Amino acid sequence: MPLIKRFANCQVRINLKDHAPPHFHVLMRDGKEALIELSGLEILQGNVPRRELSEVLQWAASNRNMLMNKFEELQK
Repeated sequence: MPLIKRFANCQVRINLKDHAPPHFHVLMRDGKEALIELSGLEILQGNVPRRELSEVLQWAASNRNMLMNKFEELQK
């Protein structure tokens, strides 16, 4: 699972040849994980409270096009 961005408390990754809808994974340092859908930045799966994801979600909102392009690139 390629690393896209590292934060102090987590990492953002996108799987190779992953399923729809376009999304990314947030892996927290404490082992929790969340699956975030790209178009609306909604939590699709996971046990991470939204408040713990606020920094990642703000970054993702500003970098949505790059994330979408990276998702598409990694699905080929």
